[in-house]
Amino acid sequence: MMHPVKPVLVATLLMSLGIAPLMAKQDMPEIPQELEATFDALSVEKREYLMEEGEGFAGTWEKLFVRLRGKSAEELEAFVDAMQYLESASKFNPETDMASIPLNIEAEDFNGWKLMNPRVLATQREPGPINLSYYAEGSRGGVQTFAGAPLAIYPEDLIAGDVEVAIVGAPLDMGTYYRGQRFGPQAMRSGYYQAGNDMATMVNPSKVLSIVDYGDIAIDNMSTEISVHHVRERIAEIAKTGAIPFIVGGDHSLEYPDIAGLADVHGKGSFGVVHFDSHFDAGKGQAHYITHGQPVYRAIKEGHVKAENFIQVGLRGPWPGDWGFEWMRNNGMRYHPMAEIEKKGWKEVMEDALREAREGTEKLFISFDVDVLDPAFVPGTGTPVPGGLTMREAIPIVRALCTESEMIGFEIVELDPLLDNTYRSALNANYIMHACLTGIAMRKMGITDGSYLSDLSTEDQQPKSGKRGLKAGDAEEIDPGYGRPRP
Repeated sequence: MMHPVKPVLVATLLMSLGIAPLMAKQDMPEIPQELEATFDALSVEKREYLMEEGEGFAGTWEKLFVRLRGKSAEELEAFVDAMQYLESASKFNPETDMASIPLNIEAEDFNGWKLMNPRVLATQREPGPINLSYYAEGSRGGVQTFAGAPLAIYPEDLIAGDVEVAIVGAPLDMGTYYRGQRFGPQAMRSGYYQAGNDMATMVNPSKVLSIVDYGDIAIDNMSTEISVHHVRERIAEIAKTGAIPFIVGGDHSLEYPDIAGLADVHGKGSFGVVHFDSHFDAGKGQAHYITHGQPVYRAIKEGHVKAENFIQVGLRGPWPGDWGFEWMRNNGMRYHPMAEIEKKGWKEVMEDALREAREGTEKLFISFDVDVLDPAFVPGTGTPVPGGLTMREAIPIVRALCTESEMIGFEIVELDPLLDNTYRSALNANYIMHACLTGIAMRKMGITDGSYLSDLSTEDQQPKSGKRGLKAGDAEEIDPGYGRPRP
């Protein structure tokens, strides 16, 4: 089978001609009679090349034959020569191309961007989370933080505060082509609804869990590859303290260092991943090893997570083609595209995903790309795809996964507030993160059924409750003078 990803130069040229070069190759059909003579005029080498690669350059054999119709033998040979040139010129050339990007290792501040400030140079204080609010009711003022939580700076703060969840920003967006995801952490800190009660379960994670804002991870805005290795170090730093890292991105390149950092602490292949995304992000064969479309492949290729413990939810759109699904099948990966939801219904698919998440390993990491949601709910993302999950579908499954599993990490990525002139995208991203926090809090409280809902918020129990309240004197008394000045 033809490799699914043609060289970038070839793909760019063919797309400019209105051709789809990334389609999987089917069996070679018979050559139309009017083309037989020109095909036979080619040398054996060029004819074999055309028979092997022609479909990939045109999209389908039928489209290729239409393009070749009426060409002379010389024109057909020139067509094959152009194909071969593009393929050859797209490859690495050691005489003209850099195999790696050189860095100025003599720079005095080479590592300055990621150095931790030594404790002796910082403001001297006892280790532990820091409450940054001037007001008793912190949500009304003070310094904005994730979930309105206290701030922690050093691992010692996490340990001293017995911190259970450390929310950390990772403002990286060089791994994508539509920039702005670096402002995701800022938008979620300042966005409406960061914390509080979950009405469905009547659980307030901020009261049940010890949660902190762990600041933002430093990013080298000149290099994704350099940045992800530092992200990996910081995620491992959080996990070593026993706290659960919640990563707020940033683009989806972060999934690779987040998974790798957790594997450094918990062990390679020791946990599963549920990946919510409209794209399967297991691309390969590009010039760069890490982009927002390749973290899944790299994490699996390096052995940080087993493919059979990786579950895809929400895939749709034009990517991948059948080669991508075959790759997932061949590696034992489970997947639930929107087409399956259309076929089976959300309830059945959700139950399958929840069951699969518990198979193979008890520990779980959730990677939530906001573009898994329909663009109606999150217009602020760089690669929106219509036909996605609704918030009503996403919140219950995230809450259930985090209730029924031993969570070791959670990430929410690809929020690009620059593409949304409303607060809707950041609002819904916060609701998704809060759903997982609620699930972890429920599990701590001994609730391990992901379908649990509070009777208080789901059953009014009338008229029995009203009669009981009236009898007990708990019903409100009528006061005609309420709201008026008292004498």
